[in-house]
Amino acid sequence: MTFIGPPQHVMRLCGDKIAARRAAEDAGVPVLPGAKLDEVESVAKAAESIGYPLLVKSVYGGGGRGMRWIASPDELADKVAAAAEEAHVAAGDASLYLERALEVPRHIEVQILAGPDGNAIHLGERDCSIQRRHQKLIEESPAPNLDEGLRDRLHAAALATAQAVGYRNAGTVEFLVGEGGEFYFIEMNARIQVEHSVSEVTTGTNLIKEQIRVAAGESPSIRQEDVVLRGHAIECRLNAEDPARGFLPSCGRIEIEQLPGGNGVRLDTAIYHGMVVHPYYDSLISKLMTWGVDRDEARMRMVTALERFRLSGIATTRDAMLEILRMPEFRRGDVGAGLIERLRPG
Repeated sequence: MTFIGPPQHVMRLCGDKIAARRAAEDAGVPVLPGAKLDEVESVAKAAESIGYPLLVKSVYGGGGRGMRWIASPDELADKVAAAAEEAHVAAGDASLYLERALEVPRHIEVQILAGPDGNAIHLGERDCSIQRRHQKLIEESPAPNLDEGLRDRLHAAALATAQAVGYRNAGTVEFLVGEGGEFYFIEMNARIQVEHSVSEVTTGTNLIKEQIRVAAGESPSIRQEDVVLRGHAIECRLNAEDPARGFLPSCGRIEIEQLPGGNGVRLDTAIYHGMVVHPYYDSLISKLMTWGVDRDEARMRMVTALERFRLSGIATTRDAMLEILRMPEFRRGDVGAGLIERLRPG
């Protein structure tokens, strides 16, 4: 049997966010000032040295688990304690680190694919800035309103990071981008991600198939010069959550009234009429992707597709997605982190 994914030592390195930061920094990729809490004598002094606002993060967690925004010293002790508790539950390890926070960043990640020989290519970038509780809700590719020079530097930094850790198979290198165009490595995901689908749509590449090829010892079927991004793709995560109640989980029996389809629409889901949504699992129930020759066509197709995604029995994020897609900020491509807070304060 062969594991489909990167080697074990790479997974361990990427799973330790401190080790991954060091590897990226050694490769010349910028990282935000930070410190692991068990390596400093005083958390308060470390925080003061890094500067506020800052984030406390889980060293081994993911998906926003064990992460808290800290605006001032008064919040430090309580939020570090809460983050440690959540990190222990989510990752089995309460290890934390502090990292300087950007006020209004964009969250941009680069999809990479590395063959058995270590030669890596990128398949463009995704903008994943629209999030709630540090978990992604809307992703799109290519990233809107991104300077081409910055786009190229992000791609190059992702490939340098992959080379530095000896990466193999499919993975994602994630960055924060500041308002002035500066960018910083935040983590590397040694796996396929939920939002890989938008990269498949824009590049015409089946990433799961490529993963299997690489695991079988074969080179990817595409080279960098073969990667041509066509049009624009948007993905909305449809979760069993109630946005009106702070995105609290929603449970119940699904009754499907209508599901979207058609040209430029892709729905990845396992839901069925009469399915019971329990509180024990991740709330994601469907991924809805749309493609267009440009961003506005993809956006309009998504609005229409969401209107046709009609379920009863549970609350979903559908209406919140529609609200965001219709916002003037989103239509302009102003998708920095914090957009959903402006839509639904608190």
